[in-house]
Amino acid sequence: MNNLEFIGCIFARGGSKGIPNKNIKMFNGKPLIAWSIDHAKKVKKLKRIIVSTDSKKIAKVAEKYGAEVPFMRPKKLARDTSPEWYSWQHLVNYLSKNDSLPNAIVSIPTSSPLRSHIDIEDCIKKYKSGKFDAIITATKSKRSPYFNIVKKNKKGFIDLFKKNNLDVSNRQKAPITYDLTTVCYVVSTKFIKKQKKLFSGKLGIVEIPEERSIDIDTLWDFKIASLINSNLKK
Repeated sequence: MNNLEFIGCIFARGGSKGIPNKNIKMFNGKPLIAWSIDHAKKVKKLKRIIVSTDSKKIAKVAEKYGAEVPFMRPKKLARDTSPEWYSWQHLVNYLSKNDSLPNAIVSIPTSSPLRSHIDIEDCIKKYKSGKFDAIITATKSKRSPYFNIVKKNKKGFIDLFKKNNLDVSNRQKAPITYDLTTVCYVVSTKFIKKQKKLFSGKLGIVEIPEERSIDIDTLWDFKIASLINSNLKK
């Protein structure tokens, strides 16, 4: 699998409610989407960067910073409840009919502006091993479902989120778990066309340093990421 073809993809809908216009909100000097585009540009294996969006405003900003917007995403695939998997399938089907289909797409979400382009390269490298349908990114969990994550049971009492027969009395004895990040996804286009969800296949993981893993979902996340980025520059 030495002659793989990859396309960088950014999926950015216009109806963000947690942070209005999040994908084009200015983040330390440039729109949030521009950070993902710039990260993709630094990865030599990504000859193209395609943005899938339902928003003309986002499309205009994306093209300004060097990405392609060959189509507008249907509104039904850009709702709050629309699984992004369907948008991945829409892009793959578009490329199958109107363009050339790569072996894999490399999704670079706008919500992780603190990533390094090296993180993307590491994901591509792991995918090239040929063992996986997809590569995802994650950090080691600070809280374990085996030890210190709880839930309410049907009677209203608190119970461990994940019960087990292990002698888990502290973090050191608990199995290692991971928190997923939105730093990068590398996914086989054949897998996307055939399956209905990401976790139905053989997944590999690339561990991301905590300082590069923040996922901007709320205004509070946005402020924290801005502060971290400012400190990193200093």
